[in-house]
Amino acid sequence: MLVSAKEMLTKAKAGKYAVGQFNINNLEWTKSILLTAEELKSPVILGVSEGAGKYMTGFKTVAAMVKAMMEELNITVPVALHLDHGTYEGCKKCIDAGFSSIMFDGSKYPIEENVAKTKELIAICREKGMSIEAEVGSIGGEEDGVIGKGECADPNECKMIADLGVDMLAAGIGNIHGKYPANWEGLSFETLDAIQKLTGDMPLVLHGGTGIPADQIKKAISLGVSKINVNTECQLSFAEATRKYIEAGKDLEGKGFDPRKLLAPGAEAIKATVKEKMELFGSVGKAE
Repeated sequence: MLVSAKEMLTKAKAGKYAVGQFNINNLEWTKSILLTAEELKSPVILGVSEGAGKYMTGFKTVAAMVKAMMEELNITVPVALHLDHGTYEGCKKCIDAGFSSIMFDGSKYPIEENVAKTKELIAICREKGMSIEAEVGSIGGEEDGVIGKGECADPNECKMIADLGVDMLAAGIGNIHGKYPANWEGLSFETLDAIQKLTGDMPLVLHGGTGIPADQIKKAISLGVSKINVNTECQLSFAEATRKYIEAGKDLEGKGFDPRKLLAPGAEAIKATVKEKMELFGSVGKAE
């Protein structure tokens, strides 16, 4: 059964660890992440961008696949199914489809409109027992066509959004989606510390977890980050393992072209990446 992300993140904040949100793109992704979470007894958040939802034919398909897979695999750890960078319309669709958590990315709206739409979605989520994430300050890079420069959020705006009653807050602290450029300046811990002081017990979210050095991840967790999003890194490890399989000519040996064989190395690579991240974030064993 899917759960809201609220309880797992409240526990993570109190316990000074973070829960990973791993974005899913298809059945292999979902299966690899769920099996790793179960093996490591770690809570997990499955993230779905609007583009990935569309690719998988719609949010209802995604919710049905995840729920059925959890049942068939006997998954016992807490799992939240979360819309990543949702538009207002996308949030409404995921609520109807049976997701257990949403992120409303209202960063493109003026702050007043962002607040009004966030309030409306909070009320719906409360009623349905879902969790909701909001964003303040644009996260850099590109996420399904939403391009942000990697600004640092205004701590006072963060407090204003946190006070509306969201369950978690994504604040830009110099982080970006995708691969980090060589001249990246690193995370702004000064901004993070100021946000943490104003928002108190609110679990903070770090988007663009791929490529941030381990020491910076650990410092961010110590300053209140309780949810870290990972997507690009799983995609890169999947692509590398699949390329090696084909370059080695394995797809030409026997029935190596069978998609179950062809996609297996990539699926194993995702498991390895997820395991590495769960160990770094400190969530291993926290579901026991």
